Amino acid sequence: MAIIKIRELIGSSGKSFEDALKNIVEHEVKKGKNITGAKIIAQSVSVEDKKIKEYKVNANVAYKWEEEG
Repeated sequence: MAIIKIRELIGSSGKSFEDALKNIVEHEVKKGKNITGAKIIAQSVSVEDKKIKEYKVNANVAYKWEEEG
């Protein structure tokens, strides 16, 4: 039986929403996490001087759950 763990993470990028999600996934993979998928649940931007400064995504990231020990 497979058990999937879900965590909500927030990623950001100066380029795009897609890049913000990519940053989340790449960060978790570097930490050795066994990611099985991700779903964007919210998007937002920071605006400064009438221009978009930062793209942000809130994402539910799914991991294959493995017991420690």
